Amino acid sequence: MSIFGRTTFSSAGYAAFRPSYPPELFNRVLTFHHANNHNSNHSSQKLVNDGGASPFSSSTPTKTLLDLGCGHGPVARALAPHFTSIIAVDPSAGMIEQARKLTSDPKITFRRGGAEDLSFLPDASVDCAVAGQAAHWFDYARAWPELARVVKPGGTLAFWGYKDHVIVGPRPRVSAAATAATTAVYERFTYGEAEPAPGWESMARFWEMPGRGVLRDSLRAVVPPVADWERVTRIAWDPDRKRARTAGEAEVDDVLAGAPEEALWLRKTLRLGELEGYLRTFSAFHGWQSAHPEKKSRAEGGEGDIIDLMFDEMVAAVPEWRDKGDEWKKVEVEVVWGTILLMAKRK
Repeated sequence: MSIFGRTTFSSAGYAAFRPSYPPELFNRVLTFHHANNHNSNHSSQKLVNDGGASPFSSSTPTKTLLDLGCGHGPVARALAPHFTSIIAVDPSAGMIEQARKLTSDPKITFRRGGAEDLSFLPDASVDCAVAGQAAHWFDYARAWPELARVVKPGGTLAFWGYKDHVIVGPRPRVSAAATAATTAVYERFTYGEAEPAPGWESMARFWEMPGRGVLRDSLRAVVPPVADWERVTRIAWDPDRKRARTAGEAEVDDVLAGAPEEALWLRKTLRLGELEGYLRTFSAFHGWQSAHPEKKSRAEGGEGDIIDLMFDEMVAAVPEWRDKGDEWKKVEVEVVWGTILLMAKRK
C-alpha cells in the first residue's frame, strides 16, 4: 500500500469519499462469529442500524477484535459495540492519524502496523480478525502464520472488499444511458491500454500489483491454509459489466442479476460530485498524478486532469446530466460495487 502511505495522499479525502459498508455485511460477519459454540440462536438477528445496543448476548465471548488495514477506522467503529477491545492497525501514518481524529471510543486502539507482523500481540489473544478493503494487499507468506498464531481456536477470520462500480440509476430514466456510457468510459480511463483521449495516458499502469489484480479476481488468491482454518465461506457478487456497457432499458435489471438476497453488497446513492471525489481516492489516480504533475485539476486552477476529462465524457454522453450545465455535480445517481466476503474459523 505504498501510495496510501505517501505524505501526498489525502487520508481525509479517502475518509470523506469512500463508500460505507452496509449493516447487513456486519451482521453476516457477527452471525458467523457467534456460531463459534455451535449456537444457531443468532442466525436471524440483525445488526442494529441506529447505534443501539448489540442484538447479541453479552455473555457470548466477543472480547478482542483485530482490524487489519483499518484505514480511517470505519470497521473498528462499526463493530465496537460488539467487542470489549478493538486493536486497529494500518501501515499508513496518515490513515492512523485520521482514524484517531474520527474516533472517540476508548475501547479502540489505533497503531501503525500490518498483518505481516503482529508481534505486539500474544498467542491466541484475538477472537475475531477482520480486514475491510485491505486483504488484497497482504503478503500472505508472512500474514498467514501470524494470523494462525494470534487468533484463538474457534476464532473468526473475515475479509471483505469491493471493486469497480457501475451506475444503475436512478430508475426509470437515466439508468440505461448512464449505465452503458459511464461503464464504458470508466473502463477506458482506468484500465484501457490505449490513450483514452489524444495525448492522455490512462490510469492502467498505475494500479499497484498484484494487489489490484487480487481484488478484481474476488480474492480468489486468498486461500486460508487448511492446516489452520476450517468452515471457509466465500460470498462474491459482481454486476454484469459486459451487459452494463451495452445496457438498454430492459437490460439494466440484468446487470444486477445474481445479487445476494441479503444486501451484503455495496449500493449507494450519491451525487456525481461525490463520485468524482471517490475516483480521486484511487491509488492509480495518485500514481497517475505523480507521473503527470503538469496536468492540474480544475479545482486546483488547472486545465483539468484525467478525472476531469473522464467526467467530461461521462456528462457529455448522458443528456440528463449534460442539460444541467455547471450543476451536473449535484445530480444524484445510484451506484453498485462488486463485493466479496471471505470468512473462516480457526481450528
